[in-house]
Amino acid sequence: MTDPASPSYEVARDELAEVVRKLEAGGVTLEESLVLWERGEELAKICQGWLDGAKARLDAALAERQQS
Repeated sequence: MTDPASPSYEVARDELAEVVRKLEAGGVTLEESLVLWERGEELAKICQGWLDGAKARLDAALAERQQS
């Protein structure tokens, strides 16, 4: 993940956990719930991007190691 506007994996993960906590706690309006849900989806995509990038780097390192 190289987009400087994107949060780090840890920041996105922590914010996602907070979004989930708020949704599970309830007590918010439908509109607030939708905004939280949309933010959660965005954060989940950011986290997945970081994880995919990490997996690609590991796969590349392993492939390089096997060629040596």
